Amino acid sequence: MTHMLDVITFGEAMMLLVADRPGPLEQAQAFYKRTAGAETNVAIGLARLGLKVAWASRLGTDSMGRYLLAAMTGEGIDCSHVVCDASQRTGFQFKGRVTDGSDPPVEYHRKGSAASHMGVADIDEAWLLGARHLHATGVFAAVSASTLQAAVKTMDLMRAAGRSVSFDPNLRPTLWATPELMRSTINDLATRADWVLPGLEEGRFLTGQDSPEGIARYYRERGAKLVVVKLGSEGAYFDHASCIGHVPGFPVAEVVDTVGAGDGFAVGVISALLESLSVAQAVRRGAWIGARAVQVLGDSEGLPTRAELEAAKL
Repeated sequence: MTHMLDVITFGEAMMLLVADRPGPLEQAQAFYKRTAGAETNVAIGLARLGLKVAWASRLGTDSMGRYLLAAMTGEGIDCSHVVCDASQRTGFQFKGRVTDGSDPPVEYHRKGSAASHMGVADIDEAWLLGARHLHATGVFAAVSASTLQAAVKTMDLMRAAGRSVSFDPNLRPTLWATPELMRSTINDLATRADWVLPGLEEGRFLTGQDSPEGIARYYRERGAKLVVVKLGSEGAYFDHASCIGHVPGFPVAEVVDTVGAGDGFAVGVISALLESLSVAQAVRRGAWIGARAVQVLGDSEGLPTRAELEAAKL
């Protein structure tokens, strides 16, 4: 079967304003404008590697929405299923600067955004099933009750049609009513995916297991074909029906910004598996891209082009 697209993702994009200096956000005097969004980070990364990628969302017709739409189309992403609604506003966020390698402070302004009004009516089934793969995250599912319904439906449609589905928990506690609801909902979504990509601390919270092996086993027992547990600077552990192993991390001279590292990791794994590389090769590519991502200021600046990937022999 010939597919029109390689990967589709649904999710909210936000305009990102990055502080010009370390310290509390209120002390910043200027901000750098960037794009933000877990799903859009992955879409950008995959598009830069030459995959045919589409993104479905809702934006306002405000300047922020126009900026985001132009940025995504400029990356070569199919935005034909992005609805621009004049009655809604686009979400945005502020991100601080740190110098110690820790997670930077982030302040979200997304409640009631255009993307939060997405639901099952936004799913074009014929278009969706024209893709080889769906990438889903726990962020889109957490934005509103209707986006959760859309996340479940897209994952179920793709699985039923025999397409592959990847899922990154991408925990955002502030978007959930309780930690317990976040845990149960994210774990339910994970059962609908072929490839599950939790971080170590995420996995510990979600599964109650302490080790990468235990976390991977938890999701493998619930139907995942591949589980990759991200271990930060230590690389990643993977568990697949055909192989189990560990890939070491790539050296990083200086950690500038940890946001987006997991999305970069997903870009590496997804792209490699869709190219029929081995699981170990896919996880190694993910670790390399994740290491690049933490060395730059924005969420997507570290995502490589195909030429850079080939130069690294990955």
